[in-house]
Amino acid sequence: MKNHVTPTESELIDLAQTKGPLGKASIYLKLSGPGWLQGAVTLGGGSLAGALYVGIISGYQLLWLQPLAMILGVIMLSAIGYVALSTGRRPFESVKTHISPVLAWAWAIATLMANIVWAMPQFSLGIGAMQQNIFPFIGTSQASTIGVALLFFVTGMVINYAYETGSKGVKIFEDVLKAMVGLIVIAFFLVVGVLTFSGTISWADIFNGMIPRVSDLYNPARDYIAPIAATGEFAEYWTKSIVSSQRDIIMTAFGTAVGINMTFLLPYSMLRRKWGRRERGLAIFDLSIGLIIPFVLATSCIVIAAAAAFHAKTSDILRPDGTPIPAAARSYYAAFATHPAVVKATAQSPAAEKAASVAIAVAALPEADRKVGAMLAQRGNIQLATTLAPLTGPGIAQKVFGLGVLGMAVSTIIVLMLMNGFALTEMLGRSGDRKIHLIGCAISGIGGFAGAFLWGNPDARAALAVPTSVIGGSMIPIAYFTFLLMMNSKPLLGADLPSGGARIRWNILMITATGIATGGSIWALSAKGIPGYIGLAILATLAILGTVGFLKKNRA
Repeated sequence: MKNHVTPTESELIDLAQTKGPLGKASIYLKLSGPGWLQGAVTLGGGSLAGALYVGIISGYQLLWLQPLAMILGVIMLSAIGYVALSTGRRPFESVKTHISPVLAWAWAIATLMANIVWAMPQFSLGIGAMQQNIFPFIGTSQASTIGVALLFFVTGMVINYAYETGSKGVKIFEDVLKAMVGLIVIAFFLVVGVLTFSGTISWADIFNGMIPRVSDLYNPARDYIAPIAATGEFAEYWTKSIVSSQRDIIMTAFGTAVGINMTFLLPYSMLRRKWGRRERGLAIFDLSIGLIIPFVLATSCIVIAAAAAFHAKTSDILRPDGTPIPAAARSYYAAFATHPAVVKATAQSPAAEKAASVAIAVAALPEADRKVGAMLAQRGNIQLATTLAPLTGPGIAQKVFGLGVLGMAVSTIIVLMLMNGFALTEMLGRSGDRKIHLIGCAISGIGGFAGAFLWGNPDARAALAVPTSVIGGSMIPIAYFTFLLMMNSKPLLGADLPSGGARIRWNILMITATGIATGGSIWALSAKGIPGYIGLAILATLAILGTVGFLKKNRA
């Protein structure tokens, strides 16, 4: 009997170069890793909420959005992976030395901000799952909210400390979280199957929704056309309101597909695995398999399920007599916050009577307006969980949805804190310093803890992912522009600088990705008034200073 010697990773990579496409893919699949780590970060509470709200607001029409965002993100992640593996150097130092200190610090600071901002909806989602889906008996009081938020913060700190000390218990904890996330992802797959066999969804409409159309960005979904027209004098108001909501949700989809903090994490996770030049092809394959396929399949199923359950529907918000269901009342009335007739009717109402005045003003609106408002009301965890009802029934759906959301939220909280600790050590030049790392972890955790109380409708905690992801998504051009310059830096890459057709292909792909991301940021920020224009001014200043720094450092 022959002794079987397990080949090393280096030997397997050499073997892969001698194989055809299928043989190489089979070997690369065994060696993949960092891409799956990125996938674990991406398939978090933000992606879940983003996909749910894409389905609610636009039905199947924006099914093309998240796959496109992910493909663009993988192009840029492949670029930073190429640079890191070619040079073997830590990217933050590479950018400071060979591109522009301004862009290096902007990238790191934006990463730090994103880790804090994105922690907010994760805490909020997790709290909603605990209070509304899994343990409704604990209630939604402030004491309950503080207790659950504190539990998440302590859990994140303990797990990050355990990461640093190499505790074996971390692996068990990670496996439990993965099982919880896997539970909800599989559930949504099965929901789509059930809806298909019941004839509830039209695959012709679904395939049509996978074709990008620029007009979808500027117009309400087709199912809103007749309801909006029925509102008469307020049709223009509702049209603008829906388009504005779509704008934020589109940026949410982009911001949660590949976040700026993920661009900071990836190259370091590859270098930590001792990957180098020979693994560059493996890195691109790893990202494609670990990120694109799971993300696109999971988010598409969530969009389809949400669209089937909520898009242009009112039954989960309004009773047959037209009055709001108590659990959805706050979200329902919030949908009329800027309605001209409601604003006018409540302008003189004292603050203590505002809620009652709004309810009276909304009740006085024509039925057509009240229906459109109900269609646009933010859904909370209780309503969102009903997307799983076709598979599990309403009772079990609450628990399955709650466990899945909890797994996504807690796992993302932990990784956000981890990335923040890592980013802080890089910024302070204290790589490997455990105390600095834990301080960075705590900063992200405290931001998330505070966000659970400072922002968002408690009855629609999932909706908090939308405004925070708009902020995070708007930062993406900083990283993309930086990577574009890095891939064209001779002093940085030396002999590894792509040449000929390879360089043309890289630049076409990267300029396209950077252009779309920048256009999206301009489109989103320009609608935010003065704060948005300040953000645009900052992005423009960074682009100018970064270009000047690059030209100075890369003179022939």
